[in-house]
Amino acid sequence: MPSTLHQLTTRIVSLSRSGLITSARKLFDEMPQKDSITWNAMLSSYSQLGLHKDALSLFHLMRISNAKPDHFTFTSTLNACSGLGSLQTGMKTHALIIAFGYQSFLPVNNSLVDMYGKCLVPSSARKVFEEMGQSQRNEVTWCSLLFAYLNSGLFNIAFETFYGMPSRVLVAWNIMISGFARFGEVEVCINLFKGMKESLCCCPDQWTFSSLMNVCTESLEYTCGCAVHGFIIKSGWSSALEAKNSILSFYAQLGCVDVAMREFESVGLLNQVSWNAMIDGYIKMGNTCEALNVFRHLPEKNVISWTCMIAGYARNGEGEQALSFFVQMVRSCVLPDDFAFGAVLHACSSLAVLGYGKMVHGCVIRYGFQAYVYVGNGLVNMYAKCGDIKGSSCAFNDILEKDLVSWNAMLFGFGMHGLSSKALQLYDDMVAHGAKPDKVTFIGLLMTCSHAGLIDKGRIFFDLMGSAYGLTYEMDHVACMVSMLGRGGYLAEANELASKYSEKETVAAKSTSYEALLGACSVHGDVGMGISIADRLQILEAQKDMVYVLLSNLYCASGQWKEAEIVRKAMVDKGVKKMPGYSWIEVKNRVTVFVAGNNSDTYMEELCKILNSLELEMRNPYFTNFEQPVLRLLCPNTEYVAKIYAEEDLEKIYAGSTFY
Repeated sequence: MPSTLHQLTTRIVSLSRSGLITSARKLFDEMPQKDSITWNAMLSSYSQLGLHKDALSLFHLMRISNAKPDHFTFTSTLNACSGLGSLQTGMKTHALIIAFGYQSFLPVNNSLVDMYGKCLVPSSARKVFEEMGQSQRNEVTWCSLLFAYLNSGLFNIAFETFYGMPSRVLVAWNIMISGFARFGEVEVCINLFKGMKESLCCCPDQWTFSSLMNVCTESLEYTCGCAVHGFIIKSGWSSALEAKNSILSFYAQLGCVDVAMREFESVGLLNQVSWNAMIDGYIKMGNTCEALNVFRHLPEKNVISWTCMIAGYARNGEGEQALSFFVQMVRSCVLPDDFAFGAVLHACSSLAVLGYGKMVHGCVIRYGFQAYVYVGNGLVNMYAKCGDIKGSSCAFNDILEKDLVSWNAMLFGFGMHGLSSKALQLYDDMVAHGAKPDKVTFIGLLMTCSHAGLIDKGRIFFDLMGSAYGLTYEMDHVACMVSMLGRGGYLAEANELASKYSEKETVAAKSTSYEALLGACSVHGDVGMGISIADRLQILEAQKDMVYVLLSNLYCASGQWKEAEIVRKAMVDKGVKKMPGYSWIEVKNRVTVFVAGNNSDTYMEELCKILNSLELEMRNPYFTNFEQPVLRLLCPNTEYVAKIYAEEDLEKIYAGSTFY
């Protein structure tokens, strides 16, 4: 029996290393007897393959089966907790370690320090480190603590820990460089690299250079990146795959396609990272056709490859293609992750098709990603932009550990739907929960105040932004304030504000504020100021159609038809074309767009009949102000009329078999 048990355990390890984890689990489940070695073999297989949820599930099964865990069990379990960022499970495992008496084992303690570091609790990592005692620590212990501080952005303590190490090994230098690289600290990374070379205790390897190239990529530091590339060639690491891929990503993301392609073709053995880097590079340039071409040539497509394409299509305004790729990914039996769901939810938001969004939400629940904050934020945004504010609010409430993005997404949702009181209450709740508002938060607040006409409240928030939180005003904040003041009739104050902040802004920023002000002049009939603003805008952007349209509307509103005609003629003479307005409806999960001036729709005649009927109903004096209780009794069929046309006739027109 012992020899058979050993053989089966060895077989489980062999299957797992070959990527046949399902077969390994089937063999494991069929075993009549299992010892701790067998349990550990299956547990470590899951952990090493990144299947952390399966690892924790197996650990739970091990506990209820009365099998006794040992230090190997605990290291694999803690690794799974680290991978998932599951602090709660990690703390429970820590309690079990103490209960079973394994707190003095070096690998277990190192795993604990690592787990707390990856779960962003450096204080607990430090406590475990201190309890170990100096004689029980090794290089792994020090490096794990160093990572814990860097991962939480505690740079000063990280430096103290680094220089307090008994021996600064290569891994420690790499952790420091990669840690600062994640936060875009190019100068610090370069100085660390120089210090590493001057110390003469260790030489940089491909991981060092990879981190340096990555920070140059994220910071778009072309000159610095080229210099690091030169170092890589000089040091003889240019053929190392990790360094090669980072170089490839650098040139691809900075738009140097020719150089990136040369690097791509020079890679002897292309791996998944190489292919994905090229896809991502083309996507960043907006060239989805070339990205698709690279994707099709991929020998093996993983979830990152699919997500790159989905995110790329969504980012470039091709939402339907993004959804199509998501469906293909699922049909290809590739399990989506939180980033894949975030990308496809962004596509649903841009399409504003609620049916698709609900379908993706169903997949989120099915695959167990509803607790992920990144996915939850995507759901909040999707429901809000698809017109379902209740769904957005439910998705927000389902997020257990809300981050700043969660609060901002919900605040924008309420503001977008005209629910100003709820938006302002949410801001109060956000501050009460300890979340610090950022520039995006204040854009949402100012936009809400602008649409709700809460001018005094808007002024308070605008002042609070700088005085209480030390945030600088940007184009969007000023534009919101100008729009709000202009709508309220405070044109002089709005003009003064726009002029004050326009001196430091770009052309686009100035135009945004002045366009809002010109629109307000049109609403309030201030022709003199309107002409002055229009003159400034024409100097800034002579070919922009919005200036001419707003000025023409201003003249029309004040009855100056001749001047309005002159503006329209000038627009034609200068070759400026007005961007046509458009609207859309969603029927049977399909969006149909209507463009002003385009009468080529197949069902245009039927649509015009419906619109004319609706217009007659809306002009009926008995149907005005029907929200009042008395008039609702007099006009009980108003909602019925709208329901008939909106839900029956329009669906008959647009619910053909081609939409299914």
